[in-house]
Amino acid sequence: MFGASSVDSSSIDPTTSSGTAKAKLDQDLNQFLNLLVTQLKNQDPLDPMDANEFTSQLVQFASVEQQIYQNANLEKLLNVTQTSQVAGMTDFIGNTVEAVGSSFHLENDNAEITYQFDTKPRSATISIINSSGLTVYSTDAVLETDKQSFTWDGKNKSGISQPEGSYAAIVSATDGDGNIMDVAQTVFGRVTGAGAKDGVVSLYMNDVITPLDTVLAVKETVTTPAP
Repeated sequence: MFGASSVDSSSIDPTTSSGTAKAKLDQDLNQFLNLLVTQLKNQDPLDPMDANEFTSQLVQFASVEQQIYQNANLEKLLNVTQTSQVAGMTDFIGNTVEAVGSSFHLENDNAEITYQFDTKPRSATISIINSSGLTVYSTDAVLETDKQSFTWDGKNKSGISQPEGSYAAIVSATDGDGNIMDVAQTVFGRVTGAGAKDGVVSLYMNDVITPLDTVLAVKETVTTPAP
């Protein structure tokens, strides 16, 4: 746009935040130039406009443009870094990870979670919620402060197997005064893919998306041999 810029404006992806800012800047600049040309045409020859004022405004436009190009370069660098991270996460595929959270994918009638209380609760329950928001199973939690593990066999209270898919394990606890307590939870799942969106690199456990920074451990998936 300006002489101070040696970067091709077409190199900015219009779908990024920098592309949006660039389009807005172009619109504002065009409006400014149209207004400037109109003022110059209609100025009083005996009292011309102060060139310093509009020159200063042009310099400000150029400064904003340079900042947009810098942001665009940073976005490209971030995309390259994310792509590299995603490529490096292919080793996770097929393995089982433990991650902070409550959402998991039920597979082969088996799901494992862990939970831990800061202090011993008065009461606590584990509820399994399906993707429709319905509670399909519930049971009492262990009232201890040590990290506890719970394995769900994929059946509801009536012993009927539930379909594979995404579920949430909600551990609810109250203290001696009846106040709701914080609970640290983790889930386990087999990694089926990896990707990045909006600057967040994630692992996929089928339809459950787990940000990479929530992963605590990874281990080889244990499969049961066919009879």
